[in-house]
Amino acid sequence: MTLHASGTFDLDSWDAEKPYDEQGGNKLTQAHVRKTFHGDLVGTSTTELFTVESSAGPVAYVAVEHVQGILHGREGTFVLQHSAGSEDGTADTQWLRWLIVPTTGTGELTGIRGLGQITVGEDGGHSWSLEYTLE
Repeated sequence: MTLHASGTFDLDSWDAEKPYDEQGGNKLTQAHVRKTFHGDLVGTSTTELFTVESSAGPVAYVAVEHVQGILHGREGTFVLQHSAGSEDGTADTQWLRWLIVPTTGTGELTGIRGLGQITVGEDGGHSWSLEYTLE
């Protein structure tokens, strides 16, 4: 059975993005991010984030996020793989997706699989949703 979870998260820290490659007007950077989740998932995470900026602005990022918490009453950890981007550097054409990396669930979240997304509100707040299954 597929389950649905949702909530919000706070960005607790965002270490300064460190450029590691700049060529032809494009800049690649790396950042370390910490979050606190609220809602159907209560917990924390650490993330390594890699971004792409072009002359249009921020246009893409990929990330790997280690989540620790309680999801619908089940405690454990799992890893999210992010992919996100913008067609033109604006939030109007933005997409942000999560994939729960198979075989990364631990504790009561062993066997978790699923997909999700992040939504950035007009106020800059972040909400999330997740569709998942547990073996």
